[in-house]
Amino acid sequence: MRIGDGRYVDLLRYLAWLVQVRHAPKAEVDTYERMKERARTRNVALAIAGRDIGELPAVVDVKRKQRAASDFRFFCEAYFPLTFHLPWSPDHLKVIAKIEQAVLRGGLFAMAMPRGSGKTTICECACIWATLNGHREFVCLIGSDEGHAMDMLESIKMELDGNELLLADYPEVVYPIQALDGIANRCNGQLYKGDRTHIGWTAREIVLPTMPGSAASGAIIKVAGITGRIRGMKYKRADGQTVRPSLVVLDDPQTDESARSLSQCATRESVLAGAILGLAGPGKKISGIMPCTVIRPGDMADNILNRDKHPEWNGERTKLVYSFPADEKKWQRYAELRAESLRVHGDIRLATELYVAQREAMDAGAVVAWPERFNHDEVSAIQHAMNLRFQDEAAFFAEYQNEPLPDDTAAGDEHTVDEIANKTNRMRRHAVPIGCNHVTMFVDVQASLLFFVVAAWEDNFTGYVIDYGSYPDQKRPYFTLRDARQTLATTTKASGIEGAIYAGLEHLTSDYLSREWQRDDGAMIRIERCLVDANWGSSTDIVYQFCRQSAHAGIVMPSHGRFVGASSKPFSEYRRRPGDRVGLNWRMPNVHGKRAVRHVVYDTNFWKSFVHARLAVAMGDRGCLSLFGERPDEHRLFAEHVSAEYRVKTEGRGRTVDEWKLRPERADNHWFDCLVGCAVAASIQGVVLESIGGVAPRVSRSRVSFAELQRNRRR
Repeated sequence: MRIGDGRYVDLLRYLAWLVQVRHAPKAEVDTYERMKERARTRNVALAIAGRDIGELPAVVDVKRKQRAASDFRFFCEAYFPLTFHLPWSPDHLKVIAKIEQAVLRGGLFAMAMPRGSGKTTICECACIWATLNGHREFVCLIGSDEGHAMDMLESIKMELDGNELLLADYPEVVYPIQALDGIANRCNGQLYKGDRTHIGWTAREIVLPTMPGSAASGAIIKVAGITGRIRGMKYKRADGQTVRPSLVVLDDPQTDESARSLSQCATRESVLAGAILGLAGPGKKISGIMPCTVIRPGDMADNILNRDKHPEWNGERTKLVYSFPADEKKWQRYAELRAESLRVHGDIRLATELYVAQREAMDAGAVVAWPERFNHDEVSAIQHAMNLRFQDEAAFFAEYQNEPLPDDTAAGDEHTVDEIANKTNRMRRHAVPIGCNHVTMFVDVQASLLFFVVAAWEDNFTGYVIDYGSYPDQKRPYFTLRDARQTLATTTKASGIEGAIYAGLEHLTSDYLSREWQRDDGAMIRIERCLVDANWGSSTDIVYQFCRQSAHAGIVMPSHGRFVGASSKPFSEYRRRPGDRVGLNWRMPNVHGKRAVRHVVYDTNFWKSFVHARLAVAMGDRGCLSLFGERPDEHRLFAEHVSAEYRVKTEGRGRTVDEWKLRPERADNHWFDCLVGCAVAASIQGVVLESIGGVAPRVSRSRVSFAELQRNRRR
């Protein structure tokens, strides 16, 4: 212990006091003890007084509070005048009425509202109204992700902590909150007349103070992201009672990225139907409100609003414009002036002058939902709506009309997710059609998962996907590489990435390559060739090591996909060296170097176009590629992978090449890579396509004797 240590100083003081007490008369000792006890009592009293919030202010306007308790619209207008300063539109009133019904009487309501309509703010006010007035004791506020949900809770906390109108009429709730002075650590010690208030004030939940006579005592507002931890949400109150959510408010539960992914939309719908609607617990129904925006056809919002698919949600769509202006020519002239004005002046003054001069004629036939909605540099809501439309028509119809234009991401002859998923052949999984003589497999290596596809092929490149999946199996129909729950590391228990990949490959290949696949005629055939991706990061060496040491070393082979663009040297121009094996835009170099195992290199752009062409062939025609089963919904995630890339025709070196690129909104394309690899493996095994889909026919070569080769060489 150092001399300067505070504990050492206290010890010296204590020893000095003991000496003083020992040598002092008894009467003086008693006096000192009484003084010490009085000081301790005084300090405790001061500490408790500092924790006690004291008397509550009186309610300023009792009648206003009583009316607001049963009238949600009046509550918004009375206590949030700065937020709701514009007149309500008919659509706003419709939404407010449905929220009020859901809070007071129950039910599920989904409403599509244009961007900027204030739906998030209305949702936040609904949470405050439901809890302050005792209508709901546990409200769950769910956003598109946890960050979005926490932002909404922060906004609610700002209102409860700083809204003077709420303090005036709801002092039993707001006064204890404001007594915290923004210091959440004071929650556990806060008292009211000597009793704890049990207030909670964290980033993910608010627990309103327990106060005598308060309708909001112990009410909870908790937030979560729709893909976060939702199941089993509950709270044990100070009185020992366990409460579960009775009202759920979902504000825009999808993102732009999730709306473009069928699998993510399906995942969120299943979470909504299962985890969220089951929050109330066994035997109880939960009330729900879901203001949303339709981003693309068939997304989560579009499906929930469809009363045929989800009648329980009573879906209703609102729009920014219910009828567009009749005079299209005048508005076309307006669009031209608008573009010119933006280029010259940086604003829309020229277009606004035209609109002001001809407003009556240009407004004819137009009906807008909210006449008061327009910007400071605009004259009317109609002009505002048309400006949004001219700015980006596709975004306008999706974000503001809730009627997105047909998805044209699969431009030209590219395949959509639905087209791929619908191309089923009604054969059971693992079944090999009678005409197939070859079965191939490809494994795509990633740090946490192995993706694989198994395909059967006829000699003319008619193909059948007979199995696909991941290792470890995720045991759910929709997942991404990023959110994999079971990974190679957790399943194999390996200490490093390389060890996990090796163990995963060993387990996967020992299962599939030792298996016999039954053909329709009863014949049993095995996988002839299994290619393993050796391109991923640091996996190259471990893949080569595995292929060299595998019990199936004659079947497995490392593979390298190469991006061969228009400006790249095509495979046909590579010089063939002794021992090389060359095929249709693939080559197998002779074994050399430290890895000492044969591998295959192939042109990914060519083979992706090749597989794309096979998917375009009609069922029953030669060269068609199809999927097992008869339910397209089973293949939605697989179809997303296969359609995750788009091609760009590029010219260079006197030739035109398809260059394939990953779509920005798609995260995973691994099964597409696997399907391409299966086709390459089939070509290695001798499968040939004869001049179909723009692929050159195989050139036949006559046999040449060794003696003739020697004679030709001498010449």
